[in-house]
Amino acid sequence: MGFLSNNLLGILNFLAFLLSIPILAGGIWLSRSAGTACEEFLDKPLTALGVFLLLLSLAGLIGACCRVKVLLWIYLFVMFVLIVLVFCFTVFALAVTNKGAGEVVSGRGYKDYRLGDYSNWLQKRVSNEGNWKRIKSCLQEGKVCQSMVAGVSMPQAQFYAQHLSPIQ
Repeated sequence: MGFLSNNLLGILNFLAFLLSIPILAGGIWLSRSAGTACEEFLDKPLTALGVFLLLLSLAGLIGACCRVKVLLWIYLFVMFVLIVLVFCFTVFALAVTNKGAGEVVSGRGYKDYRLGDYSNWLQKRVSNEGNWKRIKSCLQEGKVCQSMVAGVSMPQAQFYAQHLSPIQ
């Protein structure tokens, strides 16, 4: 049974190693050719994620294939911490955004979202002038509302009947 689990762990870590290479390459590419503030914001976390995944998968791969117990224990501990962190992040994200589910507006194809419906933490982050400038520039650079400009000449009733995304 130990032979099978080590082989399975080795295969999974090899796949994780292969996955880490394009993530790391994407982070390096973004750091060299980022043209917008949004892309610059993503290059360091993407590179760090790639390096972390690469090192973790190497530790698991070497530990499983070469039967190095110390690496397997380190791998197990780091995976446990990673699972706990993902769980905490999920709970945090739900707690911050849960109240802002939007209210249905009669006769309109979209829900009404208000900043006051969200948690105080998120309100402060969005209301902060520096943060809002970055958010606004990312929305502008991503041309999120460009489709809205095309529909400016439509009648008001038709506009309100459209199914819009929360960002629009």
